[in-house]
Amino acid sequence: MMIFTMSCVSRSPVGRTKGKDLMQQKRNTAPLNIGFIGGAYNSAVGYAHSVACQLDGTWKLVSGCFSRDATKSLDTGSYWQIPPELIYHDWRQYIAQQAANLDAVVVLTPTPDHEQVVCELLEAGIAVICEKALTATIEQSKSIQHTLNKTKGFLAVTFNYSGYPMLRVLKKHVEAGDLGKILQVRAEMPSDGFIQEINDMSPQAWRLEDGDIPTLLLDLAVHVHHISSFVTGLTPTAVNADFNHYSVFDNIIDDANIWLKCEQNIRASYWMSKTAIGHKNGLRISVFGDKGSGHWVQEHPEQLHIFNQQSVETIYNRGNCLFPSEIRERFKAGHPGGFIEAFANLYQDIADALIEFKQSGKHNSPYVFGWQHAHEGLSLLDNAAKSHAQQQWVTLD
Repeated sequence: MMIFTMSCVSRSPVGRTKGKDLMQQKRNTAPLNIGFIGGAYNSAVGYAHSVACQLDGTWKLVSGCFSRDATKSLDTGSYWQIPPELIYHDWRQYIAQQAANLDAVVVLTPTPDHEQVVCELLEAGIAVICEKALTATIEQSKSIQHTLNKTKGFLAVTFNYSGYPMLRVLKKHVEAGDLGKILQVRAEMPSDGFIQEINDMSPQAWRLEDGDIPTLLLDLAVHVHHISSFVTGLTPTAVNADFNHYSVFDNIIDDANIWLKCEQNIRASYWMSKTAIGHKNGLRISVFGDKGSGHWVQEHPEQLHIFNQQSVETIYNRGNCLFPSEIRERFKAGHPGGFIEAFANLYQDIADALIEFKQSGKHNSPYVFGWQHAHEGLSLLDNAAKSHAQQQWVTLD
C-alpha cells in the first residue's frame, strides 16, 4: 500500500477562512443573546454548550433556568457570571419573563422532557436550539411538528459531530464523486460506560429506562444515523436490527446492531454499544464506493483517509485538504481542533441560519438540521425496535 500526503488545493472559488479574518468578522457583529433551560454547571452537556456557543463571540449566554433546584441554578449562573435576577428555577416563569430579551433558548433537559419545553418556547415566539435526541417517541416528535407548523418558528437540533471539519471534507469528497458510486457505509459508536462497576459516575436515572425506542439508540444511534446521512445522503428503505443486554444495569438495551437497505442499492450497518470494553467514544465512519473509500475516526479528528481505486491512501488534515473552505482556523494546523471546536462550528452555523430565518422566514444552511432530519432518525430507530421485536426486516415508508 502506498501512502501520499496531498498539498492544499482548493476546488472552490472560496479560499480558506483565516482565523484572524473570522475573528474580525465576529467582532463587527453583535452577539446573539442565548439562554439555557437545563444544563447545570455540573453536567457535561451544559459545559459543552456554554463554551461552544460563546467560543467565537457569536452568542452571549445572558440568562437561564439551569435546574429545577434553585440553589443549583443560582450556582450555575454565578459560575457563568450571570446576574442572579436573570437566573430561574421555574422554566415557565423564565419563558414568560425573559422571552423578549432572547434570540434563542437551548433545551438541555432530559430527552423525555423535550417536547413540552420546545413546544412552549415555540408558542412564545422564541427560536429553539434543542439537544439531540429531539424527543423520546414518534408521537412527541409529531407534536413538535404540529407546533412548528402553527407558529412558523425556528428549530435547530444539535447533531454536533458534523461540525468536525474533516467530516465535512469527507462529505465534499463524496459529493465530488471522488469515491464513485457509493456502495456501503459502516458506522459505529461503541463505549464501555455500562459494563463497568457502578460508581459515583452512575448514569442519570432516565438513561436507565427504555421506552418504545431504547434509550441507547436515542443517545448514540441518532448520531450514527446523522453522520452517515450527512456524509452520503443515504435514504433507508428497510431496516433490520438486533439488540442485546450485557451490562450491570438491568432491563435495558445496551448494545445494538442495525442494518439498512437504502435507495440506489446502498447498504449500511451501524453498531452502537455501551458495553464494549476498551472504547470510550469510538465514533467512526467508513464510506465505500466503486472508485475509492473514505474513513474518519473521532479519536483522530484531524485526519481523513481517502483510498483511490488502486488502494493508494492519501491522508488529509486541516493543513492540506482539497476543500479548504470547510476549514475554520482558530489556531494553526498541527494544533488539533476537537469536540468543543466542532461544536462551536455548529453554533456559528446556527447563528447564521437564525439571522437568515429572521430576514426571510427560512434558511438554507447545509449544516443546520431541524425537525425533519431529527424525525427521520427517530422513525428509523422506532422501526429498528420493531424489527428487533419481530426478528425480521421492516420496510420503511
